[in-house]
Amino acid sequence: MSLPQQFKDWFAARGWTPRAHQLAVLSHATARDSVLLISPTGGGKTLAGFLPSLVEIAERGSGQGIHTLYVSPLKALAVDIARNLETPVAEMGLPIRIETRTGDTPQARRQRQRQRPPDILITTPEQVSLLMADPQAGYLLKGLRTVILDELHALVTSKRGVLLSLALTRLETHAPEAIRVGLSATVADPDALRAWLAPVGSPPVPLVAGQAGARPNIRILASVERVPWAGHSALYAIPEIYREIGNARMTLVFVNTRSQAEVVFQSLWEANEDNLPIALHHGSLDVAQRRKVEAAMAAGRLRAVVCTSTLELGIDWGEVDLVVHVGAPKGSSRLLQRIGRSNHRLDLPSEALLVPSNRFEVLECEAARLAAIENAQDTDYPMVRKLDVLAQHILGRACAGPFHPDALFAEVTRAWTFRNLTREEFDKAIDYVATGGYALRAYERHAKLKTQSDGTLRLSHPRLALAYRLNMGTIVEDEMLKVRLAHVKRRLGKRVVTAGRVLGEAEEWFLSQLTIGQTFLFAGEVLRFEGLDQAGALATRSAADDPMVPSYQGGKFPLSTYLAARVRSMLANPSAWQDLPSQVQGWLSLQRFRSVLPGAEQMLAETFPRGEKHYLVCYPFEGRLAHQTLGMLLTRRLERAGLQPLGFVASDYALAIWMVRDLSLAVASGRVNLAQLFDEDMMGDDLEAWLAESALMKRSFRNVAIIAGLIERRQPGHEKTARQTTVNTDLIYDVLRSHQPDHLLLRAAWDDAAEGLIDAWRLGVLLRRIRGRIVHKALDTVSPLAVPVMLEIGRESVYGDAHDAILAEAAAALIDEASRLV
Repeated sequence: MSLPQQFKDWFAARGWTPRAHQLAVLSHATARDSVLLISPTGGGKTLAGFLPSLVEIAERGSGQGIHTLYVSPLKALAVDIARNLETPVAEMGLPIRIETRTGDTPQARRQRQRQRPPDILITTPEQVSLLMADPQAGYLLKGLRTVILDELHALVTSKRGVLLSLALTRLETHAPEAIRVGLSATVADPDALRAWLAPVGSPPVPLVAGQAGARPNIRILASVERVPWAGHSALYAIPEIYREIGNARMTLVFVNTRSQAEVVFQSLWEANEDNLPIALHHGSLDVAQRRKVEAAMAAGRLRAVVCTSTLELGIDWGEVDLVVHVGAPKGSSRLLQRIGRSNHRLDLPSEALLVPSNRFEVLECEAARLAAIENAQDTDYPMVRKLDVLAQHILGRACAGPFHPDALFAEVTRAWTFRNLTREEFDKAIDYVATGGYALRAYERHAKLKTQSDGTLRLSHPRLALAYRLNMGTIVEDEMLKVRLAHVKRRLGKRVVTAGRVLGEAEEWFLSQLTIGQTFLFAGEVLRFEGLDQAGALATRSAADDPMVPSYQGGKFPLSTYLAARVRSMLANPSAWQDLPSQVQGWLSLQRFRSVLPGAEQMLAETFPRGEKHYLVCYPFEGRLAHQTLGMLLTRRLERAGLQPLGFVASDYALAIWMVRDLSLAVASGRVNLAQLFDEDMMGDDLEAWLAESALMKRSFRNVAIIAGLIERRQPGHEKTARQTTVNTDLIYDVLRSHQPDHLLLRAAWDDAAEGLIDAWRLGVLLRRIRGRIVHKALDTVSPLAVPVMLEIGRESVYGDAHDAILAEAAAALIDEASRLV
């Protein structure tokens, strides 16, 4: 289909020509075909998604109900999309009404949207589920023609995507003629997204591939400073990062965690001799502060922003011409997504600088650089069949009105994410929502559904609909407390502290361990802790130079399987070292001289004494989660072998275990067989026994219980604290383990723990990969490759200058020991 003249004129007035993929999406939509568009950042995906809707509404006229539902993963992105969509609508004089509906939308506007629905409603996944739980959903959406799912690759890999897939099957019942338009960056498995978009029983949706963009220019910092052997802050490179900012128009400085963002921003601010406008942006800052930063970026008033993943999705942010990535990116797809913020146009290459924090990260950055240049992708496979999410959806379905289990089962299994759901599993989910399950059915508060005479199920009490609206969703965060800038005055000789403006939110566990007078880094400032009140934490500005850094429980990315394999190959192949910094080449050469470098499919296991202890250091390169689980299981086996393990520490690259007895002697005497020590059978009874004893399962159960509605954290006028929630779920967990070990939520918690907390699948792959390929090297002293993970031992509890001094002292001793040639 060709564009109407009105739209052709608008493109021409802007000096644009419609891209082939934009016209292809229009053609599919006109034929009433769902479609998936995969295009690099800067390729005009958003306009391609909206173009069919704009054309059709312009032709049919406005005011006929909701025509298009646009779903964004971020509230802020929804607001920005609405603002940017208003531009072509206004410039073409189209009579189209566009509104947003997010968790921040006032109730009055929601009521108005019911009475006078917009043509295009821009919303979030959670709001789609809330719409489906509304008894009036059928009326509101009867004229729906299109559902646009933006940043689909970011949605489908989480429980948010699983819940959205169920909402879409319900939506299909209300609006069977509506098509789905998926918009995604380049992904590793496009066919999985094509299948995800289509109802089960229908063929995968057609794929439209956007034009490839210009090849990115990616550099790795060739620092004049000495690259640290360990650490995660990259503070050695701050002067060089500052010079790069000074040479660019606008720079985004991406980091991997919020605590890292605070440290890097503070360090850049201290180096800011030219008073360049540099800002900070991460998810714990107050929303008003984030909006100010975004507005300043769009207006071109900033030279740099230090940010986390909060700015890696969405629209073009001003005149960004450089992306600096501090720390290893952990995945090639994540790197491509982030560097795509630079020169946000297909015909201009993205400009990026990678700043490794340590020597292992140099290898990872080089692997990511090569993968990005090849456009190699390592996005995760879509998440499927989460039973706690199913339970939440069942309750939401009951909020909309009575339903028959047979009809709901047929509807749910139309979702690709639940295509393999058995009727037995579904019935257990129904029974859980209706009664709480066998072990809990005596408690009336868990009975949420009642069976009617015709076999349908309805809510057992109207209050449950309000409880659902207050508690629905799949994002379970740790308890957060607001941090307020306080004012201190003297009254009658006493120090009086009063609360001022909100700076943002930090996790309760961190703030609760502070004492009055301690300083910490937050919102780009050094703050003095003044205490806690009912509203949160109070703090004043401080000039201290050794503040603590809040450590957030979430936000650490795992090393992708794809990059791990590339790093192993690089390590095994000296000819691949030629582009590495000379000091890193020297480090690897020294390792080859002092010990050995393993082959790409081998695993090196080194044993050596140090002090009064004996160490085992192995190098699986499979990510911190898999290594932590391996450490727990190996220590159990080493204990049974009489080697008396004392502890372990894991990084993304290596695992170190220290013990009283000498493992190398046990191996030499035949008392311990390394192949048996690392045998895959540890994934059976050892794993089950460890998980049953560990706090990980209780943590996993807590999250599952909240999502499935077993625990209601929010009630009208009241919200349970994280401590109260944990106590409640721990008690229920113990009851279920004793009285109903096959309970639906215990299975859901096990699945989550295996997938997200212990990375059991990846550990299994590792153990199979190294079977018969373990290279053991008994050494007299620590090896160069072991130094980084050895420096991780005991770091967590030390902060500030003392931490730096202890780390520097330990590093010097270890490096000296590892570097001796005789």
